[in-house]
Amino acid sequence: MSDVNARISEIVNKNNIVLFMKGTPLFPQCGFSSRAVAILEHLGAPYESVDVLQDMEVRQGIKAFSDWPTIPQLYVKGEFVGGSDIMMEMYEAGELHQLFVDSGLATQG
Repeated sequence: MSDVNARISEIVNKNNIVLFMKGTPLFPQCGFSSRAVAILEHLGAPYESVDVLQDMEVRQGIKAFSDWPTIPQLYVKGEFVGGSDIMMEMYEAGELHQLFVDSGLATQG
């Protein structure tokens, strides 16, 4: 495993919810990252974020790590969930909140 894969794996596995994004939750640097943050903020589950613009190795490495070509990327309990479009579909269907509930990261309701 390369150094960047090891770093990404550590981030993904040590945080219950992690969003790899462009920018930060306070200052997202693209509309997709902004939408992903808005969804997570609305659900109220605590999450960590990684600004891929600050580390080009992670920016490229996360795409190979997940075999997903775009950013943002959401991981829950070490598992890749998807990008902002998938997050939006899951959010609108109630599936993202249910995933958090099933993972013990949010309460029903």
